[in-house]
Amino acid sequence: MRLEFVTPERLIAHEEVDELQLPGEEGSLGVLPGHTPMLVALKVGEMWYRKGSEKFFGYVGFGFAEILPDRVTILARIAEKADDIDLQRAEAAKRRAEEQLAEVKRSGNEADYERARLALLRAITRLQVSQHARRR
Repeated sequence: MRLEFVTPERLIAHEEVDELQLPGEEGSLGVLPGHTPMLVALKVGEMWYRKGSEKFFGYVGFGFAEILPDRVTILARIAEKADDIDLQRAEAAKRRAEEQLAEVKRSGNEADYERARLALLRAITRLQVSQHARRR
């Protein structure tokens, strides 16, 4: 099936794949050719797709996926392939998010807490996804 994976800034992937898994708002979703058509809201998480016996990993930060029997289109707000994640930048983002979260806990501002929590989740997920690139 055809995978079209884009963000507002760039093309992440445009290729034929055998299988993929997405971080849906309601849980992880596996997709094979012939899947029932659906529209899925995406959350922050790890995604992967398989071509033959090789898996490719990526990071998704919100968006939608349109699933059709022969094509999946992912429109993500933020996304990166595992190979493209800058490890030092991701670690620095995690440290900043942890500091922000600690500060916000002291202030008690719920809106700031949620932003800091999401920043930490994004940083941790990017670090986890980057692990796959280093294992190859």
